[in-house]
Amino acid sequence: MIVRIMGEGQLDLTDADLDVLNSFDASLEAAIESGDEDTFREALHDLLARVREDGKPLPPDALEPSQFILPPADATMDEVREMLQDDGLIPG
Repeated sequence: MIVRIMGEGQLDLTDADLDVLNSFDASLEAAIESGDEDTFREALHDLLARVREDGKPLPPDALEPSQFILPPADATMDEVREMLQDDGLIPG
């Protein structure tokens, strides 16, 4: 599956990563719902770090359709809240 981190590029992850990413996504959603900025910042950092760690970067000139689009590391809580779908940033 192809995941885009806004402002950074695309990474290719295996479908096996979906469950792990969903757990990080759930933590991010909980932080947003509680309005806890520190927990939100940590959860966003953890989610993006895991995608970077597990994903294989695609070449900058690759134009693959992204299954998931994640906010940049410096996104605000309000910006991420606007990106959330019913199932979070990573539905599944």
